[in-house]
Amino acid sequence: MEPVEAGRSRALLAGASRRWVRGLPWALAFVLSVALLPTTIVVLTADYGLNGAVAGGLAAAQAAPLLLAVVRPLQAWYVVFLADVAGALALLSVDFEERLLWPFPPMELVGYVGLCLALGLRERRRTLVLVWLATAAANVGLGFAAPHGFGARELLFTILGGVALLLGGVLRDRYEVQRRLAEQETISEAERGRRTLLEERARIARELHDVVAHHMSVITVQADTAEYRLRALPPDVREEFTSIASTARESLGEMRRLLGVLRNEEAHGELVPQPGLAQIGQLVEATARTVGPVEFSPCEAEVPEAVGLSAYRIVQEALANVVRHAPGAATRVSLSVDGPVGDGDDPGGRDGGDGGGRGERLTVLVVNGPPPRPRDGPLEVGGTGHGLVGMRERVRLVGGTLDVGPLPAGGFRVAAQLPLTEKDFT
Repeated sequence: MEPVEAGRSRALLAGASRRWVRGLPWALAFVLSVALLPTTIVVLTADYGLNGAVAGGLAAAQAAPLLLAVVRPLQAWYVVFLADVAGALALLSVDFEERLLWPFPPMELVGYVGLCLALGLRERRRTLVLVWLATAAANVGLGFAAPHGFGARELLFTILGGVALLLGGVLRDRYEVQRRLAEQETISEAERGRRTLLEERARIARELHDVVAHHMSVITVQADTAEYRLRALPPDVREEFTSIASTARESLGEMRRLLGVLRNEEAHGELVPQPGLAQIGQLVEATARTVGPVEFSPCEAEVPEAVGLSAYRIVQEALANVVRHAPGAATRVSLSVDGPVGDGDDPGGRDGGDGGGRGERLTVLVVNGPPPRPRDGPLEVGGTGHGLVGMRERVRLVGGTLDVGPLPAGGFRVAAQLPLTEKDFT
């Protein structure tokens, strides 16, 4: 089944994922045509006494178009419908037994029902109604010329054709509803991912505001107090410091206005000192009280505030995943500063950054084993996805690399390398 507009010239079920399903309409149409062609000839000549040449022509016109119905069922219907009516009129020229069905013999009913089913799967409702009305009009109109009377069985052509049209239409409408629901789910999933990414970026921007604002405030204070701390400054130097302080204050004002756009109603109380490497130990202790012992290897190195904040948030998200998905699992948190990384030393398959030949880097490693009790589902199933999105954004912010994924023996691993030199941030 295809959309009414987009798939009008395509074969029925051409959009199916399985090959045998795509070939099913062709197989059914072929079997129906091959079976009905000789059967129609034999029945029309042997039972109804129709001339062989006429019977052969009618059989070909009634059976062969069924193959066309796979691609263009409405065009096939025109041919088959006219052939069926012509066949009914031709039978009026011969004397056949009253027990035989007229105006449409059984083999014509079979072919017509299959054709109506194909029509229902492809055409609009208005077209289906017109087809059924034409069928009923022809059936009733021919009834006035019935040689042996006209009863309920002679209306099978209209009844069965209508049922096939209705069934095909219902199946097509059901398919359309499912297809549109799938499209909406895909769009909704993409929108959720985009919204998650934007929320994480806004949260990171709000946190970095406090870091940058601190440095800008220091610059402002130093520039304002330079003439009092440094004696005998030339007038032009004093003007330079005054200009620096003014520019810094303007920058702080612009940052605050920008932050007002990024903050929302739920962002109350975020103007607090942002955490760094020194606070990771407290985070590990709090997690250990919740899920059990956590091995921690701290790092006392001095790192840029943006790097320290990113490291803290990465560890925070990783430990939150341990609490949610692997409570009680053996967990290890490690922080270390590595020397210059040479080309090709960075493992493949990482997100963010290029990992090639730069200066010192802070390595953040959080590894947990499988939970003591088997979990009902894999990691991150049914979650919001904010954790991994936040990690990737923070690593990308400082130009680092991120490697996350399940371990072969069970558990999960989060490894990030964050550059410590300013040139690596670009």
